[in-house]
Amino acid sequence: MSTEPEVSTALEESAEEKSERSTLRVIGWFSVGMVVAAIGIYLGNELRSRYKFNNRTPYDFYSSSDEQQMGEFGVGI
Repeated sequence: MSTEPEVSTALEESAEEKSERSTLRVIGWFSVGMVVAAIGIYLGNELRSRYKFNNRTPYDFYSSSDEQQMGEFGVGI
């Protein structure tokens, strides 16, 4: 019976495996960030359009009613 610790090659990770795992982790977090940003932009646009729709005044329905035609003005003598 020896007192030396046994080294298992299955538990050791090579530098290449660590690098691959690190790269995949970076790509994964970047993808998650892009999804969160896209959802935020979409929800912000929806909330803004609903806010604009709900805060209309009666004057907004007739906003072009006070525009005068050019034919209504006299030539001036």
